[in-house]
Amino acid sequence: MHKTPAGEQRKALIKDARELARNAKALKKAAKHLPAGLQVAHRLQEEANEALAQTEALKLQARLEDLTVWQMEKVKQSRKGSRTYTYWMASWRVGGKTRNVHLGSCAKMDAEMALQKARQMKAEAIHAN
Repeated sequence: MHKTPAGEQRKALIKDARELARNAKALKKAAKHLPAGLQVAHRLQEEANEALAQTEALKLQARLEDLTVWQMEKVKQSRKGSRTYTYWMASWRVGGKTRNVHLGSCAKMDAEMALQKARQMKAEAIHAN
């Protein structure tokens, strides 16, 4: 997966959740000597579980952000000469395979519209699987 803002945020949350879980485990061991330590350990464990739940939501968002939009040039030959057409394409991976999708003509849409359409198409493809 490519680096995306949601992916980087997910990595940071996972790191924080692991640290909270480690601290909770240490406090549970120390709870023999500190009576309030067990309550703090349970609170830390709940925070770790909430952070892990947030990472699952960010995982889907990171998958949606991880796509490539690019321009394809097609040259067609005719009696009058050659003509070059450009159109938007998008690529993403589904089940280990790269999927290339035609988005539309560059004359009819700009890069932002192409990216928006690609994200919508990828969302539909992900939810269909």
